Amino acid sequence: MRKITVCVALIGLVVSCTNREPDKANNVVSQAVKAHGQGRLANSRVSFTFRDKSYSVSRSEDSYEYTRSFKEDSSWVEDVLINSTDFARTVNGELISVPDTMQVKYTSSVNSVLYFVQLPYLLNDPAVIKSYEGTQKVLGETYDVLKVTFRPSGGGEDFKDEYRYWFHEKTHLLDFLAYNYETDGGGVRFRKAYNRSERGGILFQDYVNYEVPVGTPLQKIPALFEAGKLKELSRIVNTDIQVERL
Repeated sequence: MRKITVCVALIGLVVSCTNREPDKANNVVSQAVKAHGQGRLANSRVSFTFRDKSYSVSRSEDSYEYTRSFKEDSSWVEDVLINSTDFARTVNGELISVPDTMQVKYTSSVNSVLYFVQLPYLLNDPAVIKSYEGTQKVLGETYDVLKVTFRPSGGGEDFKDEYRYWFHEKTHLLDFLAYNYETDGGGVRFRKAYNRSERGGILFQDYVNYEVPVGTPLQKIPALFEAGKLKELSRIVNTDIQVERL
């Protein structure tokens, strides 16, 4: 890509030049999607198990469908979410009425799990506002850093959340991410990818989930991680992953 160089004269003596790449954030995401093989997500169905619940995402050219199914007491519950807006719940195959407040809760829960499984693919969503924040060293490796926020329209109930993503400069893989959130009292999290595996040409990965002191700026979290000052909170592990072409 052609770089645009902007030079600013300071007091008529010193010239400061900065290279600007307007499409750098989009390029980083495109390289990462390719590295993760996620171009294959289109026209595919991905299913997996997470914490004793079964999930799936099916994508066509102009729509997508999320599902979550699980056993509750003696009943079998299935949630279906189309394009993240149209929600329906069945219990033992019977469609039931769900209050609006609970629809919001269930929709957010399903979206959250499916969001992380489809990273970095979903960083191209129209609701995403992404900016390139330069490079940063983490554990001796160089990473391209992206900042992500969301538009209110299409950004869901959590559109005020802020994210940082660290993509390895050479492999283009997503190795780390961090985010803050306001729901349930708010908090800050940092995740490290591990246990990568390939299914149907798509690279999937689990995460070690760390708790971060509330109020910590996201760009400063890697230094705390390197210093061993973050507490492991949980492991985000997906099993029984299957990919089917539609």
